[in-house]
Amino acid sequence: MDQPRKLEQRSQELQAAFEELLGSRNVYYNPPESVQMSYDAIVFSRSNINNTFASDSVYVQLPPTFEVMVITEDPDAPIIEKVSKLPHCRFTTSYVADNLYHNRFTIH
Repeated sequence: MDQPRKLEQRSQELQAAFEELLGSRNVYYNPPESVQMSYDAIVFSRSNINNTFASDSVYVQLPPTFEVMVITEDPDAPIIEKVSKLPHCRFTTSYVADNLYHNRFTIH
Protein backbone atom coordinates (compact mmCIF):
# COMPACT_ATOMS: atom_id res chain seq x y z
CA MET A 1 0.00 0.00 0.00
CA ASP A 2 1.45 3.38 -0.93
CA GLN A 3 2.07 6.07 1.71
CA PRO A 4 -0.88 8.41 0.87
CA ARG A 5 -3.33 5.50 1.21
CA LYS A 6 -1.69 4.41 4.48
CA LEU A 7 -2.04 7.95 5.82
CA GLU A 8 -5.69 8.12 4.76
CA GLN A 9 -6.37 4.73 6.34
CA ARG A 10 -4.62 5.74 9.58
CA SER A 11 -6.54 9.02 9.80
CA GLN A 12 -9.83 7.15 9.22
CA GLU A 13 -8.94 4.67 11.96
CA LEU A 14 -8.17 7.50 14.37
CA GLN A 15 -11.40 9.29 13.39
CA ALA A 16 -13.45 6.18 14.24
CA ALA A 17 -11.56 5.56 17.50
CA PHE A 18 -11.98 9.18 18.64
CA GLU A 19 -15.70 9.20 17.78
CA GLU A 20 -16.16 6.05 19.85
CA LEU A 21 -14.23 7.47 22.82
CA LEU A 22 -16.03 10.80 22.66
CA GLY A 23 -19.44 9.28 22.05
CA SER A 24 -20.21 11.82 19.32
CA ARG A 25 -19.15 12.89 15.84
CA ASN A 26 -17.44 16.06 17.11
CA VAL A 27 -14.11 14.82 15.75
CA TYR A 28 -12.33 16.94 13.15
CA TYR A 29 -9.33 16.03 10.97
CA ASN A 30 -7.53 19.13 9.66
CA PRO A 31 -10.62 21.34 9.90
CA PRO A 32 -10.57 24.67 8.07
CA GLU A 33 -11.11 27.78 10.20
CA SER A 34 -14.59 28.17 8.73
CA VAL A 35 -15.84 24.97 10.42
CA GLN A 36 -18.17 25.66 13.36
CA MET A 37 -17.21 23.13 16.01
CA SER A 38 -19.39 21.73 18.78
CA TYR A 39 -17.82 20.89 22.13
CA ASP A 40 -16.57 18.61 23.62
CA ALA A 41 -14.46 17.98 20.53
CA ILE A 42 -11.31 16.32 19.29
CA VAL A 43 -9.21 17.95 16.56
CA PHE A 44 -6.28 16.07 15.05
CA SER A 45 -3.75 16.45 12.27
CA ARG A 46 -0.53 14.91 11.02
CA SER A 47 2.45 16.52 12.70
CA ASN A 48 5.47 14.51 11.61
CA ILE A 49 6.65 11.87 9.15
CA ASN A 50 9.35 9.64 10.63
CA ASN A 51 11.99 8.67 8.06
CA THR A 52 15.17 6.65 8.47
CA PHE A 53 17.71 7.26 5.72
CA ALA A 54 20.30 5.01 4.12
CA SER A 55 22.36 5.58 0.95
CA ASP A 56 20.87 9.06 0.50
CA SER A 57 17.28 7.83 0.33
CA VAL A 58 14.44 6.86 2.64
CA TYR A 59 15.14 3.37 3.91
CA VAL A 60 12.20 3.06 6.33
CA GLN A 61 9.19 5.29 6.80
CA LEU A 62 7.29 4.75 10.03
CA PRO A 63 3.62 5.67 10.43
CA PRO A 64 3.10 9.41 10.86
CA THR A 65 2.81 11.16 14.19
CA PHE A 66 -0.47 12.93 14.90
CA GLU A 67 -1.14 15.96 17.07
CA VAL A 68 -4.42 15.60 18.95
CA MET A 69 -6.28 18.41 20.71
CA VAL A 70 -9.08 17.58 23.13
CA ILE A 71 -11.22 20.71 23.58
CA THR A 72 -13.74 20.70 26.42
CA GLU A 73 -15.92 23.03 28.46
CA ASP A 74 -15.06 21.06 31.63
CA PRO A 75 -11.40 20.96 32.83
CA ASP A 76 -11.96 17.45 34.21
CA ALA A 77 -13.94 15.98 31.30
CA PRO A 78 -13.59 12.16 31.16
CA ILE A 79 -12.54 12.29 27.49
CA ILE A 80 -9.17 13.76 28.51
CA GLU A 81 -8.26 10.67 30.52
CA LYS A 82 -9.65 8.34 27.85
CA VAL A 83 -7.45 9.87 25.15
CA SER A 84 -4.42 9.86 27.46
CA LYS A 85 -4.73 6.06 27.78
CA LEU A 86 -4.55 5.37 24.03
CA PRO A 87 -1.54 3.33 22.84
CA HIS A 88 1.51 5.44 21.97
CA CYS A 89 -0.17 8.59 23.29
CA ARG A 90 1.78 11.26 25.13
CA PHE A 91 0.36 14.35 26.85
CA THR A 92 2.23 17.51 25.85
CA THR A 93 0.44 20.57 27.25
CA SER A 94 -2.82 22.20 28.25
CA TYR A 95 -4.16 25.74 28.19
CA VAL A 96 -7.39 27.72 28.35
CA ALA A 97 -8.60 29.88 25.44
CA ASP A 98 -12.05 31.37 24.85
CA ASN A 99 -13.28 29.70 28.06
CA LEU A 100 -12.47 26.27 26.61
CA TYR A 101 -9.92 23.79 27.97
CA HIS A 102 -7.41 22.59 25.38
CA ASN A 103 -5.39 19.44 26.11
CA ARG A 104 -2.74 18.57 23.57
CA PHE A 105 -1.43 15.04 22.93
CA THR A 106 0.90 13.37 20.47
CA ILE A 107 0.16 9.91 19.09
CA HIS A 108 3.03 8.00 17.45
